[in-house]
Amino acid sequence: MRKLLTLFLFASMPAHADTVPDCGLYTYRVEVQRVIDGDTIVANIDLGFDTWLHNEHLRLYGINTPERGQPGYQEAIDVLTSRIQGQPVYICTHKMKRSDAEATGSFGRYLATVYVNGEDINQWLVGQGLAVVFRE
Repeated sequence: MRKLLTLFLFASMPAHADTVPDCGLYTYRVEVQRVIDGDTIVANIDLGFDTWLHNEHLRLYGINTPERGQPGYQEAIDVLTSRIQGQPVYICTHKMKRSDAEATGSFGRYLATVYVNGEDINQWLVGQGLAVVFRE
């Protein structure tokens, strides 16, 4: 019976289950709707049990990209869009240090580290020279 149960559980896991980041309880699968700028996306968040948060603004945690009118602004948008759009995306959300009540930043956006195929996209953007490390 144990073998059958193990086989069933393994067969029911998604093919990309090994690329899901280990963030504990704050890991969610998301469907990216659009990229606002190099460090903000809009996504539908799968909370499980067929429950979704729709059109949530997510601020990429720990990085900052150029603002509108600054050099690199459009490039950051284009590169981020091409890297995450249509991919299996997971996020790890972060609580603000100054408030345990909500995991949102000053603009009401959830703070998240974005993962595609197990890769930390926030740090990837820094590595590409499109973002700088930033702590709120």
